[in-house]
Amino acid sequence: MQTLTRHDKGDIRTDTRPARRIRHPRAAIIRSTARGSDLHIFHGVKPGMQRGDVIGQETMGEVVETGCGMGNLKPANRVVAPFTVSCGE
Repeated sequence: MQTLTRHDKGDIRTDTRPARRIRHPRAAIIRSTARGSDLHIFHGVKPGMQRGDVIGQETMGEVVETGCGMGNLKPANRVVAPFTVSCGE
């Protein structure tokens, strides 16, 4: 799968990585179709970012796969994942 990957300050590239797998019942895999701003990551002001980290907060897209604990969320649903989601809901 294609990912946006941080390599260094000011160096963000599209890389090929192995496809993601569902590892938790409340997880979902989303094919991103639009994204928010990652300028703070691009400029190197995000503490804890390492070379090779995949980025993609504030994404909008289509659900590809869900874990068994995701309730009504199903493949092909359109979703938005804002950066403020921090409680797992």
